[in-house]
Amino acid sequence: MTLIDVLPLTPVGGPSLPQERRLVSAIPGPKSQELSRRKNASVSAGVGVTLPAYIVAAGGGVLIDVDGNSLIDLGSGIAVTGIGNSAPEVVAAVAAQLAQFTHTCFTVTPYDSYIEVAETLNRLTPGDHAKRSALFNSGAEAVENAVKIARHYTGKQAVVAFDHAYHGRTTLTMGLTAKNQPYKNGFGPFAAEIYRAPMSYPYRDAGLDGAAAAGRAISQIEKQIGADNLAALIIEPIQGEGGFIVPAPGFLPALVAWCRANEVVFIADEVQTGFARTGDMFASNHEGIVPDLMVMAKGIAGGLPLSAVTGRAEIMDAPQVGGIGGTYGGNPLACAAALATMRSYETEDLALRAREIGAILTGRLNAIRAVDKRVGDVRGRGAMIAVELIDPGTGDPDAALTGRVVAAAHAQGVVLLTCGTYGNVIRFLPPLSIPDDLLIEGLQVLGSVLAAA
Repeated sequence: MTLIDVLPLTPVGGPSLPQERRLVSAIPGPKSQELSRRKNASVSAGVGVTLPAYIVAAGGGVLIDVDGNSLIDLGSGIAVTGIGNSAPEVVAAVAAQLAQFTHTCFTVTPYDSYIEVAETLNRLTPGDHAKRSALFNSGAEAVENAVKIARHYTGKQAVVAFDHAYHGRTTLTMGLTAKNQPYKNGFGPFAAEIYRAPMSYPYRDAGLDGAAAAGRAISQIEKQIGADNLAALIIEPIQGEGGFIVPAPGFLPALVAWCRANEVVFIADEVQTGFARTGDMFASNHEGIVPDLMVMAKGIAGGLPLSAVTGRAEIMDAPQVGGIGGTYGGNPLACAAALATMRSYETEDLALRAREIGAILTGRLNAIRAVDKRVGDVRGRGAMIAVELIDPGTGDPDAALTGRVVAAAHAQGVVLLTCGTYGNVIRFLPPLSIPDDLLIEGLQVLGSVLAAA
């Protein structure tokens, strides 16, 4: 199967693709169904697929599948393609690097693009203190290294994560992750010295404000672990897989203040929230917090695999030489992509674009909520917005309804993702390159399938 089979006379990929929803077959279509049969015969059954429409081109706000359907992309590959798929600046940067060299391993014979990425991250992340950065491949790998660095720096072992958290799928990061199914079930035992504290969840906290929620968490930490044993506290400023939970104002600053007073490293996991997604370069900026360490991935490199840990110089410099690194970490192709991507976030003011998208999302979704009591909550920031679906009689999470709505939207050519500890949250992560009319059309489809569900 080649692009010419499904896109005759149409430019391949990138923002030049027609920005329209177009259905020429059922979704998934016959060619996608054939690829699904091949997938089932050759790929581990543990590798799931949300929507088995196999993609051959993407750009702007659309995905084109092998059957020629044009789908509205409201997921961005889980917040990865923030600047849009195959953005011209990224394509050019990667092509130029590809012609030079593809790999040497930075820890063997280094190259300047790794340094330039680190310099850019040190400048963009919150705080004006001296910083250092290290590059890795995935969000989970970066989280694991942040924990390693914090433990080495403090000489302590315990780590606190929060209810509803998601931090990855490695053995250590599964321990940090709260959700059992599908991420943890059957994969234990997990790493030791990991503890959990209650999260601020305004929709379900019965009026508990940020300061009180922080006090509840800190009390539990002090009683069950003790600050003298605690190396780090790790939290997503807005929880991702846990349900796009935005903590109550004051919750995060109170945790940071407690960490500072008790020599505990505060780690902000901005894997999903980072890089303009929430309407600021980083979600930590919304409450003015300055993390000791920040973990980044997803939107950092326009779709190429790259992650990073950036933090205070004295913490990042604590491990012995050779203590952190990896064969592919900071691959030159990914570094070239990251430099082009981060330049786009700044020069195109994509944080502003995220706020514009957020205004459309919250306006339309709140209009649905006003007439449909099954929509219990609309929350998020910027282009990271979610709806929580409930049984209006009891307020209980309604995962079954959520599944039906998302499946119906998929059949209508709109790519939606779910999340939430209870499986009842629909999350919206459109590429920041999506046109307004395409975004609005996707929300109209959501409204119609929800009404019919």
